[in-house]
Amino acid sequence: MRAIPREDVPVVIADGDLEVRLLDQEGTSVGFVRLPAGADLRPATKGLQDDLCPCPHWGYMLKGRVRMHTTEGHQDFVAGEAFYWAPGHAPEALEDSEYVDFSPTDEFAKVVEHITSGAEEPT
Repeated sequence: MRAIPREDVPVVIADGDLEVRLLDQEGTSVGFVRLPAGADLRPATKGLQDDLCPCPHWGYMLKGRVRMHTTEGHQDFVAGEAFYWAPGHAPEALEDSEYVDFSPTDEFAKVVEHITSGAEEPT
């Protein structure tokens, strides 16, 4: 058994109050994410398939409200909810938000690389 404190997880994306921390655990990335109100990651996902994140995520909303945009519209997720985000989404923080998510490491690493290697910065 193992506990993973947030502060022990490396930061892979940092932009002001936006922060993504990721740690690979046997092929699954454990992520701690903070999005300030107004952060919209749709510009950062441009260039990926359908201009959206192609990686699935399972997790739990700790704080705030996040709107997940898809090709079919959007859905809001709020603190206290567990979630599954299928491939084909991009988050927008409607409030200061924090969540923990679990993703396939190989798939999410490609998304992080795209976001950090010259794609447009989140707004």
